[in-house]
Amino acid sequence: MGCRAKLVLEDGTVFTGERFGAERDIAGEVVFNTSMMGYQEILGDPSYAQQMVVMTYPMIGNYGIVPEDFESPKSYLTAMLVKECSRMASNWRHRMSLQQYLKEVGVVGLSGFDTRALVRHLRTAGAMRGYIGSADETDESLRAKALSSPEMAGCDLAKVVSTRESYAWTRGSDVLAAAPGGLRVTSSSTFRVVAYDFGLKRNILRRLVDVGCQVTVVPADTTAEVVLAMKPDGVFLSNGPGDPEPVTYAVANIKKLIGKVPIFGICLGHQLLAIACGAKSYKLKFGHRGGNHPVMELSTRKVNITAQNHGFAIDPATLDPAVAYVTHVNLNDHTVAGIRLKNAPAFGIQYHPEAAPGPQDAGHLFERFAIMMREGVAGYATSK
Repeated sequence: MGCRAKLVLEDGTVFTGERFGAERDIAGEVVFNTSMMGYQEILGDPSYAQQMVVMTYPMIGNYGIVPEDFESPKSYLTAMLVKECSRMASNWRHRMSLQQYLKEVGVVGLSGFDTRALVRHLRTAGAMRGYIGSADETDESLRAKALSSPEMAGCDLAKVVSTRESYAWTRGSDVLAAAPGGLRVTSSSTFRVVAYDFGLKRNILRRLVDVGCQVTVVPADTTAEVVLAMKPDGVFLSNGPGDPEPVTYAVANIKKLIGKVPIFGICLGHQLLAIACGAKSYKLKFGHRGGNHPVMELSTRKVNITAQNHGFAIDPATLDPAVAYVTHVNLNDHTVAGIRLKNAPAFGIQYHPEAAPGPQDAGHLFERFAIMMREGVAGYATSK
């Protein structure tokens, strides 16, 4: 491992550990993830842009890095904070260790400190900015650097992580689980789907292909007119990082798409859909990040265990009941976990049904989107 370093939070709390990975000083919002595995998918998830992720599981890195398993082309988080970074990688598919990967891509690692104490502090005080610097630098100096870094609230990061050019995606899942809730594969492509990339994860694209979609991915600021000119059977609104409120260009385009084509939104896409319906969002105290969050679908009272990664949520009091209604709630804190529009074929969910890795309880939602596209706007109106 490397030299000693300090993480200083904006409230002055200090944790001292050892660097690994990239040898540089860095700032970011400090958040935690409760998953026991999946650190590689976390590294490849654009929704972690400008964040330091504390892993609650004590040992991380034991199966190394497998390039084929990344959720995006690069890592966007600023640091990974762990109790212990494994010195061995036991997976036969691995190509390098976690330490080697972080150094190669410029992500800072910090280990050898009490991550449980850090997580307990974040649960009490809330997610906050932090700065990792030399152990020789004063706490006051590092705290000042944390306070001078950007806050997540008010920050539009969708444009930062989005693709710059449109592209087609045709690859489905290599292996589909046969467990209940797993997807039923459609043998041929049936639906043309335009997917907005606000921080898109690859396994979402694979799952769309699995249910018969020909997917075209477009940049976050693509106009509704351009999308409709592509004559899609459906539009997908992806996950992504940051605050949904500043992403006004996406909200404006979604408003023009509602009622014209079936829409499915996940996480940030769900929030943008709700805002397009007149709702407001707010920042959660410490967010939801992990593979073990229970969500209830209100119509069936069925509970799914879900993978989640978000720091903002929709305020149900601002959701106009004449326009949309809540379909799912998070059972941990009763926050909104899903909405559906009343007069248009569109729905959104505040969790990840693609779950790579993670629970597959909610995989049926991709099939629900396919059914919605099969019915079309006219069919939806007739079925009401």
